[in-house]
Amino acid sequence: MVGKVLGIKDLEQFSSRRSSVYVDPECDKFFELPLFIAASSNDITTKCQCFQFSPGKEPALRSYTEIQQLLQQGKKRDVKNILRENSWPINSPIRAQLWPMLCGQHQTKQQMLDGFYWEMVHQVFGTTELSEKPIMLPAFVDATHCLPYHLTSTGRAVADRIVNVLGYDCPDITYSPVLYPITSILLHFMSEEEAYICLAGLVGSKEKVFINQTKLQHEVTWKTVMQIAKKHTKSATSYFQRICPGLKLERIFMDWCWWILAGLPFQHLVRIMDCYFHEGIKVLYRVALVILNLFHKECQSNNEWSPDNIKNDIGNALIKFCKKIPVSPAKLLHAAFSIRGLSTQYISRIFIKTEMLLKSRSVLTSGSKQLIKSRSSDNLPTSQSQVNIQMMSHTLTIREKLHSESCRNLGEKSPGHRAIAMGVYPIHNLKSQACKNEDLFTLWSWLPVRITMYQPVLLYTTEEHGCSLTTFYVRVEQHEPTLLMIKTCNNEVFGAYCSSRWFERNVKDDKGQRQAYFGTGETFLFSLYPERAKYPWVGIEGDKDLGHSSELFMAADSKMITIGGGEGQAIWMDENIRFGKTDSCKTFNNPPLCPSGDFEIRVLEVYGFVGI
Repeated sequence: MVGKVLGIKDLEQFSSRRSSVYVDPECDKFFELPLFIAASSNDITTKCQCFQFSPGKEPALRSYTEIQQLLQQGKKRDVKNILRENSWPINSPIRAQLWPMLCGQHQTKQQMLDGFYWEMVHQVFGTTELSEKPIMLPAFVDATHCLPYHLTSTGRAVADRIVNVLGYDCPDITYSPVLYPITSILLHFMSEEEAYICLAGLVGSKEKVFINQTKLQHEVTWKTVMQIAKKHTKSATSYFQRICPGLKLERIFMDWCWWILAGLPFQHLVRIMDCYFHEGIKVLYRVALVILNLFHKECQSNNEWSPDNIKNDIGNALIKFCKKIPVSPAKLLHAAFSIRGLSTQYISRIFIKTEMLLKSRSVLTSGSKQLIKSRSSDNLPTSQSQVNIQMMSHTLTIREKLHSESCRNLGEKSPGHRAIAMGVYPIHNLKSQACKNEDLFTLWSWLPVRITMYQPVLLYTTEEHGCSLTTFYVRVEQHEPTLLMIKTCNNEVFGAYCSSRWFERNVKDDKGQRQAYFGTGETFLFSLYPERAKYPWVGIEGDKDLGHSSELFMAADSKMITIGGGEGQAIWMDENIRFGKTDSCKTFNNPPLCPSGDFEIRVLEVYGFVGI
């Protein structure tokens, strides 16, 4: 099929539509010539890399206005499909509007006031004038991967300034090697201020991950890619492991993001970004898997990639392969989104499991006391550690007793004096936003003894992961048991130990119906402030004939979660994890956990346990 050929004047007009002034004008000719096909036999023809033109017709591409309307209507799935299927030319002016809109939807902070960025620039540099001297980059930038993508010297200076201001505004960013390359890509299509606002939206996103911001996140991410690849590209990973027996697979996957960002041609990268700015990092996961499969096939059919040629440096070979990847951007994305069984929930489970493992190792090796491996768990204390813990437990028990004497009005609901020898040690390094350390020690004394032997890890917090029941389920539902702690806007602190997985809300009975309630009698409620009290299951004493209402432990659906039932719900929270209510209930024979009954959530934290 053929389309209109562009002369030099047409090409200059096409390039002038680009919104950025930071891009080397020569690079447009390099990027754009492969995108068009000659209209007559007298013209030089170049094969189209993205799509084919019908004779005399422009490709039917969706407009910015159409996509904007769909986003405003909340039709994110429709937007996702459009972004995947529409191969806009690399220099299409749509991205000057489309990318800021896509990035802006993830912004969790209040909308930036006009001029905010330039005020920040003035605050950091003392002037808004662009310095002619090189700008020192923040420590979180990887100096070996400051990819400019054909930016001019001015464009690179602007990118330097943006990441500096972002680092000043977001001090929690400690390691983010991909941030600079993404900044450079954004500057191809928008102004400096717009690029900064886009980055702020991606960095601040709570529901989706776009940019890793710590070394831990960076390591968890490449290890997640490796675990997914072992399942979804089993032949490729086995092949590379076989031809390089002395090379650990980890060395290959540590650079996975550079296959894409440093290897792929720019026209491929821009199309990937179209989807990435809407869907998040999972797009890059999928593309990485396709690259592995394509490289594996080439290794078997092309002598250039024979085992003898690549076994000493597979990492560089992969990037070299990506530079001349044998498929178009459209085919690459089609293959990426055709991978089955790679759902967001599945990726999140692998990510969280890897994150928990790395965090637990970090905690165990950072403390002054060293733990050794046990036959039953990597996280059990040594005998000497148990002696140290028992000594601390004695001190805590005395403190608990003094507190108990000052709270006699709690009666039998006051915390017991059970030694918490096995329960104190793992929580030394926990930093809760919901309660104080002394409250954590009390809470640990109430847990089942076998659970106190395991390292707790924060699975979900509204402070970091946002207020969404969907996110709550993604991060928490596969873990058993879990510990929920709620701090209200009135500073009341209470929660529940939940003995079963939240995933059980989806389990169906013999008739194919979902069970309303699930859980076991090990579930209990607690209050830490203003009163300390534990409320176990009413059937814990072995009483008979308590009735169905005494076994309503946990319930959940897409709109709410509930703990405790029978003439009231002990804890109920809405789908936005913002408002809730608490009543007395028959399952736990508890009073309302806060005086007013209704509450607004300031912080919700959910902990799991490593090694169970």
